[in-house]
Amino acid sequence: MALPEVIEIEPLGAPVEARVTVPGSKSLTNRALVLAALGRGEVTLKGALWSEDTQIMVEALRRLGFVLRVEPDPAEPGNRTIHVRGCGGRVPPGGRRDAPLELYVGNAGTAARFLAAFVALGRGWYRLHGTPRMHERPQAALFAALRQLGYRVESPHDRLPVLIEGGGPRPGRCEVSILESSQFASALLMAAPWGGWEVEVKGENPEESPYVAMTLKLRGQFPVQGGEYVVEPDASSGSYFWAVNDPSWIWPRLDRDPAELDPSRWPVQVRRWPPPELQVDARFPGVWQMLLSAGHASRGRSRSLEIEVSRERDLGDAIMTAVVMAPLCGVICRFTDLGRLRLQECERVAALRTELTRCGASVVEEGDTLTVRPSVLHGAEIRTYQDHRMAMCFAILGLKVPGIRIHNPACVAKTFPNFFAKLAAPPPDGLGARIRDGRSGAMLGPDRLTVVAQEP
Repeated sequence: MALPEVIEIEPLGAPVEARVTVPGSKSLTNRALVLAALGRGEVTLKGALWSEDTQIMVEALRRLGFVLRVEPDPAEPGNRTIHVRGCGGRVPPGGRRDAPLELYVGNAGTAARFLAAFVALGRGWYRLHGTPRMHERPQAALFAALRQLGYRVESPHDRLPVLIEGGGPRPGRCEVSILESSQFASALLMAAPWGGWEVEVKGENPEESPYVAMTLKLRGQFPVQGGEYVVEPDASSGSYFWAVNDPSWIWPRLDRDPAELDPSRWPVQVRRWPPPELQVDARFPGVWQMLLSAGHASRGRSRSLEIEVSRERDLGDAIMTAVVMAPLCGVICRFTDLGRLRLQECERVAALRTELTRCGASVVEEGDTLTVRPSVLHGAEIRTYQDHRMAMCFAILGLKVPGIRIHNPACVAKTFPNFFAKLAAPPPDGLGARIRDGRSGAMLGPDRLTVVAQEP
């Protein structure tokens, strides 16, 4: 049975001791699928995320003619083991201009951008299209770079849908701006060794851009001759569970033992937490520790301390988790450099401000900065804007604030289909949360809390 249209999260009555697993990284899984398809041997991806975005990539590669075999992962229901047979940089041919090979990318930015550069290595015509929201998201910088390399890219507004004529390997040089999305550079850099491309990244130092750095590091360590690659747990998804450790749990412990601020001693932990070498959001426990520490230091003061967290410097998508939980931290939080959030699954800056304000939070939007002040929150009807991260962030808030009702919770299928099942699972594997049908009030069992992923 499907998730209801609206669900209500009941607050946790007391701290829980949990050691939660989260599925594999979406960013790493989709990059690994592309690199494996470009490689020369068969690569086995272990711990690969199995969600809407990664299924879209798998099905697109199959439609192109690649051979992929998908098997269950006994350690994590949200993962799969995926065997990919590479073709040594060769991409199977497309169609004619009047009958191109059609590739559906949904609202998956990684699939849309990565496949655009990928099919340029083929021969013939390919057409990429997706959801209405994906057709609104920027592509111009990537298309301009492909044209610089000599490929034909036909799109009246430099957005999807797009027709691309693959020309095979075509050595050359291009520049690509990542001001709107770092995925433009990642798409080109993964295909570059096979296409003979020299890619110059503009708008940010590629070694300091977290997701471009991820691509370069992964490309350097990936077994392109065949072998095994283990995908790390998704740090963005893990941020929700670290954020369950809110001030009401940590501050009383701090009064007895200052060492309790160490994330390794928090009651809720995420298993197999990765080092912050590939995923910028692996820094989330440290950022959350900083906010909790500042909030604790602000207690008893006439004015709260002010802390700044930057999306360019400190966190990636997990900055949304920090924004939503910030009213509870007891510190003024300034979240800066949020411009790219406006161009993703929804206009996330406006969405965060609107829905937090609906809960009673004091939130000011100035340019690409959100300033969130300590606030007394109340329940509200939360719109998710078809955005998985909006649903998951506010679900965690619902574990602290009574009356949080999440609309369209099934949108978590994009990256974390069993998210709500994780919340409801009994400790230590879950949080033991109680989740109700927002219309009938009926308690939802495990069979209603997972968005069922399609099997191959």
